[in-house]
Amino acid sequence: MRPILEIQNISKAYKLHRQGGYLSLRDSLVQMLKFEGSKASKERFWALKEINLNVQRGESLGIIGRNGAGKSTLLKILSKITPPTKGQVRARGRVASLLEVGTGFHPELTGRENIFLNGSILGLKKLEIEQKFDEIVDFAGTEAFLDTPLKHYSSGMQLRLAFAVAAHLEPEILVIDEVLAVGDAAFQQKCLGKMNEVSQSGRTILFVSHNMGAIQRLCPRTVVLEQGKLIYEGPTPQAIDQYVRSTKENTQTISLHERKDRVAGGIRFRFTEVHFYVPEVKSPVLAITNGQEARIAIHYDCQNNLLGREVELSVAVYKVSGEFLFACRSDSINQVLTIKKNSGIFTCILPKNPLKEGIYHYNLIAFNKGEILDFVTEAGQFEVNAGDYYGTGKTSAKGRSGVCVPYQWE
Repeated sequence: MRPILEIQNISKAYKLHRQGGYLSLRDSLVQMLKFEGSKASKERFWALKEINLNVQRGESLGIIGRNGAGKSTLLKILSKITPPTKGQVRARGRVASLLEVGTGFHPELTGRENIFLNGSILGLKKLEIEQKFDEIVDFAGTEAFLDTPLKHYSSGMQLRLAFAVAAHLEPEILVIDEVLAVGDAAFQQKCLGKMNEVSQSGRTILFVSHNMGAIQRLCPRTVVLEQGKLIYEGPTPQAIDQYVRSTKENTQTISLHERKDRVAGGIRFRFTEVHFYVPEVKSPVLAITNGQEARIAIHYDCQNNLLGREVELSVAVYKVSGEFLFACRSDSINQVLTIKKNSGIFTCILPKNPLKEGIYHYNLIAFNKGEILDFVTEAGQFEVNAGDYYGTGKTSAKGRSGVCVPYQWE
């Protein structure tokens, strides 16, 4: 059976804008008359480079990668929003895309009118849209606002309506970008359930997300993009592992002190470094072992006005798929920590590391009487090796992430 979607040697280039503001008409004409072929080629940015991929009918394919890897560009090409610079796409079915909130809608039209407008854009007849109309409205939960112009909808309401239209009008190929992040948790779960239903009905889904849990739940196969290239294609667990390993080095190239994407704080108090140690090794280690003592050394800098003040610290640990595992909070165990120097180290001790084999990431938070002094999400990653947690001579079962806990049977 032929693939429902064939992506053959797709590349996409964008011209970088020249510096120096607007050009006069004379300057523009002079540039048009000059032969600057070699120079112009250097000013191109290749968002995608020679992507080859086949997608089978009824398959749910995940697409993951860091910001700027080319994921959204690929979806825009597949949705025929932008053409490729090189290569071609063969789609054997109708494509519906949900790439940005409000795409395919008109702000001056009502919700009712926009359902018919969006359906028409997808190539459906009025009768086909009418047959699905009640299901769309019920799923979106916007019945009370059907005759209200879309410009008065919140972004969440627009998203619910857009997803309901795209999912219920039964396209052969459904293309979804990370727009689900706009919705609340309940609606995200509702969307994932509907996407699973769409997939089981034999239709094809291409799903871009940074939520590894959603990717694992919906997509048996996933591709990884990095700097416009397809670096991995295969089973989702291995794809996520490849993605994590490929981004680990890039994440570590920017020091914690220099990170500019802090959620809050970072002015009077700033995390600067984090190192993992085990008691018998004085230098930092790349991986810690399940069942052994591990120490997390958290370096900081602070201003004079915080000297002598108490601080509450938290290290929150997550799976790479995004699920929270546990947090080591100083205030939860009523431990008082005092800032004594402008630069120093606080150390969190795990007497018996409960984490099973795998890769994890962590957030760092510092408080002072409710004020957030510094808050860095995904402050770093670390690896855990398999170990004999229970002292039985056996390591934990492979392939099952999570934590080990002390227990016994009677």
